[in-house]
Amino acid sequence: MERFEKKIKNEMKEPDNISYPDFDQMWNDIQQDELKTNGGKPVVIVPRRRKRFALIAGLTVALLATPVYGALTYDWSNILSYREGIQTALEQGLGQSIEQSVTKNDIKLTVHTAFLDDNRTVLLYSLKPGTSWAGKEVSFEQIGLKDLKGNLIEGRYTHKWNDELGMFQGYFETDWVAKGKTADVEFVIENIKLIGDTSQPINYDPNDPNKQVFQVQKGGIGSVTMETFEQPEDKVLLRSTVTFTNPEMVGKSWVRIEAIDNTNKSITEAETSYFGTRTATGEEVNRQIFKSDALREEGTKFQLTYVHTLETTEGNWSLNLALSKKHLENGSFKEVLNIPLVDVPGEREIREMTVTPTQVRLIIEGRGRYYTFPYRDYQLDVGGTLLTGRVWSIEGKPNNMELRFEMTGIDAMSLVNQPMTFIAKRRVDEADGDNNPIRLTGISAEPQNLTTHIGGYPISWTYYMKDNNLYVESLSSDSTFGGVVQTYYLDGKEREYGTPAMLGIFGDDNNKNMDVYENFDKTELDIFISNYTTHKRDDVLRVPLKHGK
Repeated sequence: MERFEKKIKNEMKEPDNISYPDFDQMWNDIQQDELKTNGGKPVVIVPRRRKRFALIAGLTVALLATPVYGALTYDWSNILSYREGIQTALEQGLGQSIEQSVTKNDIKLTVHTAFLDDNRTVLLYSLKPGTSWAGKEVSFEQIGLKDLKGNLIEGRYTHKWNDELGMFQGYFETDWVAKGKTADVEFVIENIKLIGDTSQPINYDPNDPNKQVFQVQKGGIGSVTMETFEQPEDKVLLRSTVTFTNPEMVGKSWVRIEAIDNTNKSITEAETSYFGTRTATGEEVNRQIFKSDALREEGTKFQLTYVHTLETTEGNWSLNLALSKKHLENGSFKEVLNIPLVDVPGEREIREMTVTPTQVRLIIEGRGRYYTFPYRDYQLDVGGTLLTGRVWSIEGKPNNMELRFEMTGIDAMSLVNQPMTFIAKRRVDEADGDNNPIRLTGISAEPQNLTTHIGGYPISWTYYMKDNNLYVESLSSDSTFGGVVQTYYLDGKEREYGTPAMLGIFGDDNNKNMDVYENFDKTELDIFISNYTTHKRDDVLRVPLKHGK
């Protein structure tokens, strides 16, 4: 049976036979959680065991040349590890079979399956290039849907090369939702680019604490400024600021610093790194934390690495699609909840829940001047199955947050009857600072230290001058203290805030903070704490959303 299935796969790889998806690595969406850090989530390989009759049925479908075989049988999990709900729907035979193709300039685009519901629209696609591009990385100048008026509907995409099939497999996802049960749209890809990494050496000295500026003037990059800051546990923060001569490179080039040891191997960061934080002036800031001895070992070299375009195939690949929600209607429902949450009554509530076979979305609404939901980990208990939630902001509604839970291992037909409970863990509270000034005296290039308290928590301060800027570091030995969020000083009655020089994940275990006051020329200063955070790591909130039937 395995030989038979393999034979069919081999036939499908021939250009005159059915073409199936191949996707490449997403480069244009490097901003998100998934690609902004060097921490990767293990690929979830979905078990392929099937009962004998199911396997025979699947092969029969292939023999009858029904194209949906490719979408349902081939493994898409390598690109759906963060979209598990789509993988779950595929395994249950859900989704709308499309199987439409267009070929231009020796590159074939195929849309295989669509998922249209009240949460999102997802397309599974493949891209089969000419042999010269096989196994390389590609990106698009533009990708999206166009409505009947020609308006572009943007979204996110990712793809990956499948060496066995000789194609890229990928998905396009947008939060756009059809107002009715059906929608006629056009899926469009414009100008396909062959991309790759390029590097150039940087003569950086990690033992020099001062800022070091290197002119690049190549590939749309202007310069890179690098500096190091000492961290707890014998670690060092390498901060790099990148300027651009070509604004189109911002957010698309993944400019980063690579440290190379004396055996020509990349040195792995000691903690999660943060790439591409935008500044108000259009720069990108990267923060990488290394073990100090590894970074400063004799023979360590540094290079600037970024993505650039190797070749462009111009053209427009478009397919007219008639999408329908009926394929995901069973198990879909929406409920207005208005369930109040803890803390100040009336300040926070779970407003609504939208459930589809691929995803659950919760809207948490806040009121007041500032709104922060004080928990950092989210789960949804659906009939005993725990789903992990991810946070999304809602454009135009800064006081609201949206939690998205990918459906994993849940039968869509049983959703309506399942009890649901929202679980929030790892509480982080934010508090305002007090009016007690922190007196910085003898400000110079020599680091000075002092200790203060706020809310009963000790704070160790270190301050010093570097490159005409005042750096103020704060750290607490109490692990319950989450960290000083920001400091300021008073210029008359006006607050002058320090600029954060290092940012972690709000609520992580590192409570060190660093603010910079640029072009500072005094020897004394009174600063104040604007706000700070505290941890309640064992605090768990459970909110029943729906009773089972």
